[in-house]
Amino acid sequence: MKVVFVWVVTCLIWSTVWLFIKLGLHDLPPVSFAGIRLVIAVAILFPVIVVRRTRLPRSARDWKLIAVTGVILLGLNYGLVFWGARSISSGLTAVLQAATPAFTLIFAHYLLPDERFTLSKLAAIALGIVGVAVIFSDQLSVVGWPALLGSAAVAAGALCVAFAYVVVKAYGTHLQPSVLTAGQMLCGLVPLMIFGLLKEGNPLAFRWTTTAIISLLYLALAGSVAAFYLNYWLLKRMDATKVMAMSLVEPFLAVLLGAIVLRETLTIQALLGGALILVSIGLILRRRIRRTTEAEA
Repeated sequence: MKVVFVWVVTCLIWSTVWLFIKLGLHDLPPVSFAGIRLVIAVAILFPVIVVRRTRLPRSARDWKLIAVTGVILLGLNYGLVFWGARSISSGLTAVLQAATPAFTLIFAHYLLPDERFTLSKLAAIALGIVGVAVIFSDQLSVVGWPALLGSAAVAAGALCVAFAYVVVKAYGTHLQPSVLTAGQMLCGLVPLMIFGLLKEGNPLAFRWTTTAIISLLYLALAGSVAAFYLNYWLLKRMDATKVMAMSLVEPFLAVLLGAIVLRETLTIQALLGGALILVSIGLILRRRIRRTTEAEA
């Protein structure tokens, strides 16, 4: 029951990040918002690593892996998602990010020898692509190019996430999760903060409303530190496919929260496209074969 409870809590955390991103973007510029989120998370994680005396990587290859995946996973992805979320609803943002497992399957085919394509997986991916196309066409016809570009940015962020995780699985499974996460955050925040300072100005001059501060702290503490830690905790105690199944639940909860808190609405076309994406992901996860390992408590 404890594992199930943690799974539910983790799923709820990931489902709420889209709402707090949308709330924070009302007052804060997107790239700086994403960067400061990582600054706070790193400020929490690094002391934990020092106190626990966690072993650090010794090879240049490992540090290069951390740096490259950090920039892609947390720098480029966060920049795209936070920028795109300004023009679309929090629910649609969550639905588009839910396509990450489909993109993961594509990259895994080329980088992970044990995870090749099958006809059923290809059909599932095609269904997901149709869903994305339906959402894109809806955004273009209903609210024009800004929302279309925002949707494209969020979808590109999902691509970044998929690529980074597959690369880590292929070359970095030996790294300590806490060190990997903290290192990626440190490398990801550098380009975000540099871009933010050059293009968005001094953070001290931002409109620091109560909502902005609460959103930033929630995303840093719950959406970064706690969520990543709980994900790793779950991966030691349950099948990875069951952990990934959170992506099926998150968009629906995000849409519900967006409708309740922000009074957001999604058109029938957007809902249909989102449903196709979720069905696609469900087919991929259902057919995915993973080895279940028992880990120490």
